[in-house]
Amino acid sequence: MKKVLIVTYYWPPAGGPGVQRWLKFAKYLPENGIEPIIYTPENPHYPLKDPSLEAEVPSELKVLKNAIFEPYAVAGMLSKKDTERISSGIIPKEQKQGFLQKFMLFVRGNFFIPDARKFWIKPSVKFLSEYLKEHQVDTIITTGPPHSMHLIGLELKKALGVNWLADFRDPWTQIGYHYKLKLLPASRKKHEKLEKEVLQAANKIITTSFTTQKEFLSKTNRPVEVITNGYDVEQVEKLPLDGKFSISHIGSLLSGRNPENLWQAFYELILENEDFARDFQLKLVGAVGEPVLESIQKWHLKDRLVLKDYVSHSEALQLQRSSQLLLLIEIDTEETRGIIPGKLFEYLVSERPILAVGPVDADVQKIIKETNTGSYFLYPQKREIKAYILEQYELFKKGELKAYPVGLQQYSRRALTRRLANQIKQL
Repeated sequence: MKKVLIVTYYWPPAGGPGVQRWLKFAKYLPENGIEPIIYTPENPHYPLKDPSLEAEVPSELKVLKNAIFEPYAVAGMLSKKDTERISSGIIPKEQKQGFLQKFMLFVRGNFFIPDARKFWIKPSVKFLSEYLKEHQVDTIITTGPPHSMHLIGLELKKALGVNWLADFRDPWTQIGYHYKLKLLPASRKKHEKLEKEVLQAANKIITTSFTTQKEFLSKTNRPVEVITNGYDVEQVEKLPLDGKFSISHIGSLLSGRNPENLWQAFYELILENEDFARDFQLKLVGAVGEPVLESIQKWHLKDRLVLKDYVSHSEALQLQRSSQLLLLIEIDTEETRGIIPGKLFEYLVSERPILAVGPVDADVQKIIKETNTGSYFLYPQKREIKAYILEQYELFKKGELKAYPVGLQQYSRRALTRRLANQIKQL
């Protein structure tokens, strides 16, 4: 049986989709003749925690841990709220930033390259070099962000010549929030240099989106494969569908994900349709940026709004499956075309229709269309958004609102792990 060592910052009890990708791969790799070994920090700073995920870690899985120095823990002494938001990727608009926020962003962007976990690179290379000399491992896998994980792989490649597969859950220099980090020209060049080194040195690269694959293929001659995130067949207590016409967004709603036309469409439908006004409910579950809440208040939706903080993975699944319509929103920029949120795949199997709003030519649009799981709109398309919501509302009133998906099996965690195993065996 081949052995792979997986270097990941996010691991239970961390919450969010980033941890679930490799938790599920580790669960199913042994079925494909591959034994995974996890290497993760002993004392990480996780902005989100979901202790329920610890129960999913296979009992026989070997997990190696090594201490990490966390600057975010120190920054939290200055402002815990700002630190948690920045480490989660919630960055307010320039005009909304106070002096402390601007200072923290400047320091994060220019002194912690590629990210604040850079101090784990040298201790990890030392620890893993010693481990690999004593234990046979066929392939090293690094998964980022944080992209400092890839620099651990890069150094091990240089020192030991290991087979190395680099998994990019998000882009590096093209990630949506990169321009907000107040990078100096020298810092930007350093990011680009490190990204190029990783892309040229890894034996194989995996991305979670087709757009990122295309971007990386323009930067390296190494093979770049797409293995998206996916869904697992999970047994969760089934709740009855909401009695209200609930439109729910499950997961963080960052400040840039703020489609004014969507909120305005809700407001106009409330004014134009008495039944809709009585039945409509907007649910936002997870961290929500202040500009989003301000826009919702501006369009007089506060009385229809249900806010919930971060919930466990199992509760998130329940909320998805009991909602009438699921909302997916991405920032309206070219840089976000390749972002495919992990929750999309859970949405796909929820049997609830999806209302998605995002940029032109997004990968999400392709998947929703191919799987017949909802409709995708651009930010300016208020008239079309209104028509779709009204159409779904009429189905709700008849008790006929449901999704009819096709071709979902390709996105099951087991099927995706088989694809990953084939890529590993080819190294």
